[in-house]
Amino acid sequence: MRTLQVALGERSYPIYIGPGLLGRGLIGEHLAGGRALLVTNETVAPLYQARAAAGLAGCDWRAVVLPDGEAYKTLETCQRVYDALIEGQFDRTATVVALGGGVVGDLAGFCAATYQRGVGYLQVPTTLLAQVDSAVGGKTGVNHPQGKNMIGAFHQPRAVIADTDTLATLPERELSAGLAEVVKYGLIRDAAFFDWLEAHAEALLRRDPAALTHAVAESCRNKAEVVAADEREAGSRALLNLGHTFGHAIETHTGYSGWLHGEAVAAGIAMAARMSTALGWLDERDRARTEALLQRLRLPTAPPPIPLARYRALMRVDKKVQGGRLRLVLLRGIGEAVVTAEFDEAALERTLREHAAAD
Repeated sequence: MRTLQVALGERSYPIYIGPGLLGRGLIGEHLAGGRALLVTNETVAPLYQARAAAGLAGCDWRAVVLPDGEAYKTLETCQRVYDALIEGQFDRTATVVALGGGVVGDLAGFCAATYQRGVGYLQVPTTLLAQVDSAVGGKTGVNHPQGKNMIGAFHQPRAVIADTDTLATLPERELSAGLAEVVKYGLIRDAAFFDWLEAHAEALLRRDPAALTHAVAESCRNKAEVVAADEREAGSRALLNLGHTFGHAIETHTGYSGWLHGEAVAAGIAMAARMSTALGWLDERDRARTEALLQRLRLPTAPPPIPLARYRALMRVDKKVQGGRLRLVLLRGIGEAVVTAEFDEAALERTLREHAAAD
């Protein structure tokens, strides 16, 4: 087991990474009180709820099983969690345990942040994307039909327990989707990690345990360092959104179905790289390396055809818009990214037109 720390003063917490962690009692060790609500979904529950329950032995707990999919990351689904908390008479000493992927973690964390003005929660991520990204950092929330993650709160977990054994049951498509967020860390701040990913792409796809553990640990290390420096995204934390402004537009346009989050982010990363090259910031060789790695990891590098006016409108509904100005995360090189509103609008227009459907 590898243990990292997210250093946030009194809100600091550990990230545990390794095989067999669901059976090691770590969940019970991080319950503040003796009561817990386990939040999971219809896909994960048959696979891992029993293992998680072993970590809750001796506690008073119940489970709520939600439908699976990004389309259910809504306030309406939150109501089911609130109902379970209220019907079970859970008080402020209760702990919400999020067992699942990014949707479960974001939604359960948001419910924990807002139930009785905040109760504790644990992240127990079971997908690669959640283990390397969404479970770490305290961002919680749900989607709105007009925009991704537009309703949410910052609420740090008590711990993140990433059992890498759960990655064995991931469909290949979801494994690749998680790798998009892994590539992101190399691009924004860790060129040596990007080099390692190029050398180990095939090992990751065949789920080599050592390669997966290293990828999860290095991703979490990078994210923990960024979050410790900028917990509430006042500055540098926005770099973690490389590809996400383009990607969120894809997800919203498709109604949060058809494209996995990581697939949309991968296409968004490729678009950001192309725009960075068009601006003269990223050289052609590094752009080609970026797209080649994404393609080797079985990820898309182009969005679905979206009408140009629709794409423009969707990108304006983005949390990085400030004072009416769109800010984008763009690349200066592999391992170096910037968040900026100072870019040539014509370069953005060309990037969108390259793939846009007819209006």
